[in-house]
Amino acid sequence: MLFKNLETERLLLKNICTEDREFIFDHFSHPKVTEHLYDEEPLSDISGADEIINVYLEPEPRTQHRWILITKDGEKIGTCGFHCWYMRQGICDVGYDLRPEYEGKGYMREALETIIQFAFEEMNIKKINACIYINNDRSSNLAKRLGFKFSGETENCLFREKEYLHNIYSLENSKVSE
Repeated sequence: MLFKNLETERLLLKNICTEDREFIFDHFSHPKVTEHLYDEEPLSDISGADEIINVYLEPEPRTQHRWILITKDGEKIGTCGFHCWYMRQGICDVGYDLRPEYEGKGYMREALETIIQFAFEEMNIKKINACIYINNDRSSNLAKRLGFKFSGETENCLFREKEYLHNIYSLENSKVSE
C-alpha cells in the first residue's frame, strides 16, 4: 500500500476511513471551511460524507488520497491530500482545509510539509500544483511560504452561476531532473 498514515511533531495524518463519517459531514458542511471551495456545494446530509469517503477508499493505485489531520490530543481539525494525480507525468494537485479555530497556528504548514515530502520521496512526484481562489489570501500565503511559485491564472467552472478565478501555484521537486 502506497498511502500510509503519517506523523508530524503535533499531528497524526490518518488515512480517511468510514469511521470519519461524522467528522467529514460536520467539516464539509461548515460554512467557513467551505467558503473558498468552488467545486462542490457544502454537504447538506450525511450521504455526502459517504460519497467523499468512498472516493478515497477506492483500491490503489488511485489518482487521489486524503488524510484527516488529528492533533496529538485526538481532535480532528482538517484534511489534506492529493487529487488529479497524473502518475506517468509525475504531477498532482494538493488540496487542504482546516477548521477555523485552528487557523494561524501552523498546523496546516506542518501537515503540508509532511505530505509534500511524502509525494516527492514515495509517489515520485515531479511537480505539485495548488489551485487557489484569488481572494483566499491565507491559502495563497501558505503556498508561497512552502515554496510554491505563481504559475498562472485560470477561470474555474461555473459555480452557483458565477465564474471564480483561481491562481495556480506550483512546487517543483528539486531532486528530480527532467
